[in-house]
This record gives sequence, C-alpha cells and structure tokens, in this order.
Amino acid sequence: MRGTILLSHGSGSSPEATKVSALAALAEGRGWRTRRPDYREDDAHGHAGSVAPRLARLNAAIAACDTPPVLVGSSMGAFVSALASLEHPVAGLFLLATPEAIPGLDIALDARQDVPMLLLHGWRDEVCPLDHIYAFAGRRQLPLLVLDDDHRLGGSLAAIERQFALFLDSLA
Repeated sequence: MRGTILLSHGSGSSPEATKVSALAALAEGRGWRTRRPDYREDDAHGHAGSVAPRLARLNAAIAACDTPPVLVGSSMGAFVSALASLEHPVAGLFLLATPEAIPGLDIALDARQDVPMLLLHGWRDEVCPLDHIYAFAGRRQLPLLVLDDDHRLGGSLAAIERQFALFLDSLA
C-alpha cells in the first residue's frame, strides 16, 4: 500500500458523489487506501456552521492514519482539507472548485505551503468565482488548472482523473 487518501465531498453531496467515488476508485487501483468521511450531518448547520464540525471530523480521520495522508476535496471539502493541512502533516492536497472564503465565516482559505498541491477550477464556476482562487494561487505560486466547466466540474471528470493520476504518480 502506498498510503491513505482522504476524499472530502462538497456541501449537499455525499461520500458516494461522482467525483470522490471516481477518484477513490482510481487511487485504489493504484495501490492506495481511501477513506471518505461523511459530512452530511455537519452540512445541516449551513455553510459557515459546517466548517468547524467538518474540520473536526477530518482531523479525527487524519489522526487515525499511520502516515500523513493525501487530502482530496471538492468545494467545501477542498476548503476544509486545506485548513486541515495547517494542523497536521499531509502528503499532498488535490483541491477542486475551492472557495477562497465562506460567507459568514471569519477564516479565509489557507493551506500548508510545504506540500505538493494542485488546484482545479471551472472557468464558469458560478459558486466560487475563478478570480478569487486565481488570486490565491498567484499569491502562493501554486499550480492551477482551469477547465471549461462550472462549479460541479461534471463535464471534466476524465480530465480530473488524468490530473489526479499524474498527481499521485508525482507523490510515489
């Protein structure tokens, strides 16, 4: 086994969501263990109210890993994964449709700077404006792949899988 990947779904989604399921299958096929925390109960608290319980749930999952995990997240899952990287050693961050801020929350997007990271975002993201994540990536000189898609990135699954495979290969 190569290590553990924790895949965090977005708000209003589930551990069985299309993107996290596809990425989990890809990782497992390459010899990684995967876990997908279930944040549906936390999401009942609203966007700002779900961050702290989501973070607590993800921190517990990270603490249960025997080595630093790779964190994968979509939207709110990406936001919380980035924040969790500040509290625990992680092997990498693969973040999709990441919000730079959550309305009503005083904490802005932040992440550990000493780990491999890739941001993927849609040109037409109607929930998390591209210019915000572009500015975040620019300030930190992070790789950002912008896809011809909206917030759900539903039309870009094949491209996301290709990038994830390359990302995992770079960590091996």
